[in-house]
Amino acid sequence: MNYRPGRGYLIAFIIVLICSADLFAPSLCAAMTPQEILGKADEARGNAEGVVWEIDIKAIEKGRRQERTLRVSARNFNALVEYLSPATVKGQKVLMLDRNMWFAKPGLSKAVPISPRQKLLGNAANGDIASTNYTGDYKVAQTSEDMVNREPCYLFDLIAVDKKATYDRIKYWISRGRLVGLKAEFYTVSGKMFKFATFEYENSITINGIPREFISKMVITSAITREDVTTMYFRNPLARKVPYSMFNLNLLMK
Repeated sequence: MNYRPGRGYLIAFIIVLICSADLFAPSLCAAMTPQEILGKADEARGNAEGVVWEIDIKAIEKGRRQERTLRVSARNFNALVEYLSPATVKGQKVLMLDRNMWFAKPGLSKAVPISPRQKLLGNAANGDIASTNYTGDYKVAQTSEDMVNREPCYLFDLIAVDKKATYDRIKYWISRGRLVGLKAEFYTVSGKMFKFATFEYENSITINGIPREFISKMVITSAITREDVTTMYFRNPLARKVPYSMFNLNLLMK
């Protein structure tokens, strides 16, 4: 048998390449903590240095159809929401600042404190329309793995750190490969699931020079009355500098 020394080196080199690829593949996220994985999923739902987008909300509740169009300007977990239509709500605003929320509209003398848990429209709560801050609002109580539409996922059991969080408890499926949330179940403090949601990411923004998937659709379904469905369409996301002055409570009424 003819022995060729170079062949052994070639095989060894290929093995090293394969192992290195496995080590550094983002889908494995070996070096990331659950909280860091949650942070990446937050980015794809608006928690970035500066993002502006619009939301079309279409809700069906007890057979009644309602619609809203909003514009959201977010910087990390602070957000200003402006109502664009219909005419009956145009000019209304919601400010989320340091995990507190205020509501303002023409005719009010000053902004009114509100809760992220309050109903906005259909199955959507106030906290659903702002930039997502699951990293700050929840602690990861338990981790496991699961599949959503044949896509490997981390399954996180999230518990609210306080009553400022939109929900008491969330089961959250995050794609291992893409680091975006694919599915969520929302629970009361007693452990009863009252609604669930699915997410799609057909939009894209650039964060720190890197293209990133961005949410395009969220469908929230009542676990009690399955016919009650609220769909949120996220349009025209744009990564840009959002000044802190935009989140000034004293300027909200102007």
